[in-house]
Amino acid sequence: MPPFLRALFRFQESGLIVVILALGVLLTVFSGTVRTPKFERTPEGGRQRVFAVDEAGNRTPVFEEKNKFLNAQNLAQLAKDTSFIAIMAVGMAFVIIAGGIDLSVGSIYALASVVGAMVFNHFGPEGAAQAPPALALLLGGGACVGTAALCGLFNGGLIVALRVHPFIITLGAMAILRGVAFVMTKGQSVGGFPPLLRDIVRFEVGNGLSVVPCLAMLAVMVLGWLFLSRLAAGRRVYAVGGNEQAARFSGIRVGRVKLGVYLLSGVAAGVAALLSLGYYGAATSGDGQGYELNVIAAAVVGGCSLAGGRGSALGVVLGALIIQMIASGIVILGIDQNYSQIIIGSVVIAAVVLDNVNTWLARRRLSATKAA
Repeated sequence: MPPFLRALFRFQESGLIVVILALGVLLTVFSGTVRTPKFERTPEGGRQRVFAVDEAGNRTPVFEEKNKFLNAQNLAQLAKDTSFIAIMAVGMAFVIIAGGIDLSVGSIYALASVVGAMVFNHFGPEGAAQAPPALALLLGGGACVGTAALCGLFNGGLIVALRVHPFIITLGAMAILRGVAFVMTKGQSVGGFPPLLRDIVRFEVGNGLSVVPCLAMLAVMVLGWLFLSRLAAGRRVYAVGGNEQAARFSGIRVGRVKLGVYLLSGVAAGVAALLSLGYYGAATSGDGQGYELNVIAAAVVGGCSLAGGRGSALGVVLGALIIQMIASGIVILGIDQNYSQIIIGSVVIAAVVLDNVNTWLARRRLSATKAA
């Protein structure tokens, strides 16, 4: 086997990359083609429709055949959609590696979006206050991410103080935070933001690729990788998830670690919420509905063990891409949308089963080695 192939297969996330490539090939082969309007670049750097002009001067729109999956517009949309879930999944990875779970991440996303939207609306074109655009952006972004961070501290504080299983605390927080967001908005959409926010987040290059969400996803992934693999604090997260009692006996402040991972999970949800505000230009209390499943699915598919002690930031980003490719493939292949949650749930169960099998095999190998 060539050296580069051996290095690839030793790479921890190589299996995820193979799955992504396989999904890409299958969707490319079976998706078929679609007719789309043809565009061309203008001298000013914009895009305009291409028309064919006959001898009589009549203009007819020009269309081109493209693969439904393997085309620039769809891949750009896939990258953008993946970024929101992937950012939250990196935060979820910290929690799961530490042996916890956070079912409230979608509600944190919604509440942070609503609070940030209200601040942005206050300084928007129809708002009651006026401020320099940069200051309005700073205040709105701070309110959005700060709210999410406080929600993460709320979860972590209750889990540490009450010593209740994270499933119960975050399940209750999921309902509470969603209810608070609904009360604040009375079920109405909040918009009217300063134009600067939309201009920054929706900045595009090439064929409609939204650069800012993708760059934010990569930045969060790199920061998560550095924290988990290069800092002592990251090693403490693995230690707590691997064996909490042993970590406590070794002098690690387990409560502080748990509080920290839920704080980081909240911050990640706040960053995703801020990006969504800039991209979509509005927020409602229903935002992020069902994100819990997609975020946890991305983390589990990306290699995070629900037993704790294992996972990586790169893995969960690749897991988020797999989940989004599955969701996109359902649309492209014309499968009934009602099956999407069934398929994603089945993928999660399969990933958990495989994780349990791998754990069992690793224990058997360890026992055989000790016996020898």
